[in-house]
Amino acid sequence: MEHYHMNLTLKVWKQKNNKDKGQFETYQVKDISSEMSFLEMFDVLNEQLITEGKDAIAFDHDCREGICGQCSMHIDGKPHGPWTQNTTCQLHMRAFKDGDTIVVEPWRSGSFPVIKDLMVDRSAFDRIIQAGGYVSVNTGNAVDANAIAIDKKDADDAFSAAACIGCGACVAACKNSSAMLFVSAKVSQLALLPQGQPERQSRVMNMVAQMDKEGFGNCTNTYACEAECPKGISVTNIARMNREYLSAGLSSE
Repeated sequence: MEHYHMNLTLKVWKQKNNKDKGQFETYQVKDISSEMSFLEMFDVLNEQLITEGKDAIAFDHDCREGICGQCSMHIDGKPHGPWTQNTTCQLHMRAFKDGDTIVVEPWRSGSFPVIKDLMVDRSAFDRIIQAGGYVSVNTGNAVDANAIAIDKKDADDAFSAAACIGCGACVAACKNSSAMLFVSAKVSQLALLPQGQPERQSRVMNMVAQMDKEGFGNCTNTYACEAECPKGISVTNIARMNREYLSAGLSSE
């Protein structure tokens, strides 16, 4: 693959805190390698700003390996940028060309208030997980891995749902700021497995109630969430969660 360097214009959202109005600031970066990751390019920009005595741009990151989901940047109108099923930290600068102008924003959702610049508070997701409670399992002696028979399709579907990294791209992509894909993935991974059965009904009821309490919007089946999810979580999980919720509601009457 050809390696090249480029000069870019960046229009980055700067916002001191959730009370601040915020605005776009324009920056120039030069001699950026096509093999840098998007976050490495931001590191170069921040070093440049610090050297100039200016305020560095705040952004979230941790693993930089596409695992943690912290690198939540809205790039040129797409969560995590132009590559599909990809996190921002795994986006490389070869996705762009010399002279490009790149617009970078935080997730836009009332339920994800801005902390600073490109960093948002996604603790609403943590509270939804906590609302799901615990899983009742025997924590005594270890049992053989094959002791509980699980249908292959159920195991595969549960594994696919569990791939969700909770980054919030689904919320950022949705015109309604719906968290249905995230919540349905977390509901599905346990509803499909034997270990998730004891709390199956209370789990879905409590998680959906917390989702609504956090102010996320409704799902209107535009599928933008699945299209922008870095792990390709399927919207079939939303249909499954709706069935789980309906079933739990009928059982509690």
